[in-house]
Amino acid sequence: MAVHNAEIAEIFGRLAELLEIQGANPFRIRAYRKAAQTIEGLSHSVTSMVTEGADLSKLPGIGKDLASKIQEIVETGHLSLLDQVSSQLPGQLAELAKIPTLGPKRVKMLYDTLGIQDLKGLAKAAQAGQIRQLHGFGKKIEEKILAETDRRSTSEKRIKLHTAEEFAEPILEFLKGIHGVQEAIVAGSYRRKKDTIGDLDILVSCQNGKPIMDRFVAYDEVKTVVSKGHTRATVVLQSDLQVDLRVVPEESYGAALQYFTGSKAHNIAVRSLAIKKGLKINEYGVFRGETRIAGRTEKEVYAQVGLPYVEPELRENWGEVEAGLHHALPKLVTINDIRGDLHVHSKASDGHFSIRDMALAAQEKGYEYLAICDHSQRVTIAHGLDATRLAAQIKEIDRLNHTFKGFTILKGAEVDILEDGLLDLSDDLLQRLDLTVCAIHYKFNLPRAKQTERIIRAMDNPYFSILAHPTGRMLNEREPYEIDMEQIMAAALERGCYLEVNAQPVRLDLTDLHCKMAKDIGVKVAISTDAHRTTDLDFMRFGIGQARRGWLESGDILNTSSLNALKKKLIRS
Repeated sequence: MAVHNAEIAEIFGRLAELLEIQGANPFRIRAYRKAAQTIEGLSHSVTSMVTEGADLSKLPGIGKDLASKIQEIVETGHLSLLDQVSSQLPGQLAELAKIPTLGPKRVKMLYDTLGIQDLKGLAKAAQAGQIRQLHGFGKKIEEKILAETDRRSTSEKRIKLHTAEEFAEPILEFLKGIHGVQEAIVAGSYRRKKDTIGDLDILVSCQNGKPIMDRFVAYDEVKTVVSKGHTRATVVLQSDLQVDLRVVPEESYGAALQYFTGSKAHNIAVRSLAIKKGLKINEYGVFRGETRIAGRTEKEVYAQVGLPYVEPELRENWGEVEAGLHHALPKLVTINDIRGDLHVHSKASDGHFSIRDMALAAQEKGYEYLAICDHSQRVTIAHGLDATRLAAQIKEIDRLNHTFKGFTILKGAEVDILEDGLLDLSDDLLQRLDLTVCAIHYKFNLPRAKQTERIIRAMDNPYFSILAHPTGRMLNEREPYEIDMEQIMAAALERGCYLEVNAQPVRLDLTDLHCKMAKDIGVKVAISTDAHRTTDLDFMRFGIGQARRGWLESGDILNTSSLNALKKKLIRS
């Protein structure tokens, strides 16, 4: 059974949390965390690398010891060291350490003093007012913990789109290899490119479903077969991800694909149009009375109700049906429209490759430009650049640009927005850059009005270009900080600034709704990968998906511009 990158990363991440709770060596903890980030960010399967005999120690941040542990996970499905540490620290302590306001040290205190091992115990202690009595906690922290435990206990378990991809694509490849399968696709929120996925809905077109179902339930990652019939089966994978498979005949495939792609609200709106025309739409086709008049393709399903084809990312009932009726659907941005990446890191800060390596990787993608935006000095944990080091980097980029033809490295920096709204580097230095991506990396808990004011004040600086990962959220890990996004976008438009769609799968920030808000307000965005390694440049596709969900077209995106046009747009008036 293949072990996926996300599962290896989860093991190393869990081990790091538990070791920190134990008070282990900080360098050892950091090594496991970096290994988790490296593995999760890889665009190729570690299991395949092990099978092919690749030297894992050549991966960024992976030495011989970590390489042997990765091999153990791939070959056995678990890590003996994690088993050993887990036996010493029972319960869900690693999960508790990820809760905002807690962290490993506070989790250890809760475990030592109150015996709290899991989310249920944490909620019970918070409800009883026990947590506020502990040193370093207090009433406000207890209230935040209680709110977070309530949210986690009631919210549906969802995984990041990037993680879902690791499971979905091998299953699709497996199904397409079965004799008789004509088409196979993952529908649902996965096809609509939502940032998180609850489960996988797969549609297969074939004439005889039984052999398909027999092979599907025997897939080597299946843990539990929930149900199995001739046209539908549901299984749960070893990772606890549920997968539903439906087999439909070719003449109904388009109707089924439209129906199971959803969303529910979109489908209701489309069915309402059908009813007005005396038609009925379901997963089997479009019917007038008992006669099926369409259903082989999605395009013909939409045509029957007077709509053009609606791209999957738009199907949320956010106005796409009305826009379709008025021939006003957007021509969504595609990855082929992107001319460069405006936010990547090198090993000068917390990246893993040289500037030249990152530039060569960008060239291979056909890009015209790439902006190196290493962290500024305040982010010491990321080895942020002070004035001297950034000045040296500017000279290095100038030198490298003389070696390239038809490609330009842009001089940038990821500049911290300080608590008072000032930027982390002097104007004298900032004016030597082609652009800045400015970000909040601390003081996430400021009140909404103060956080908003902080960002707008930073935008007042004439060398502020792009607001990086604007809400600070980390999917399934950290909630966004409180800001008035509409006010920030209006301020950006007025000042000639831009907002980022950060394509890192754990961020996808701006959200889809904020992308649509940006379009409505008229402020342009940059889709950037925030790449820390060459393979991270592939994350652009996730940013594109997010932008498409927000109705963004090529003209709404800063980095669809040619280099000359981009430079003009980056000049503040």
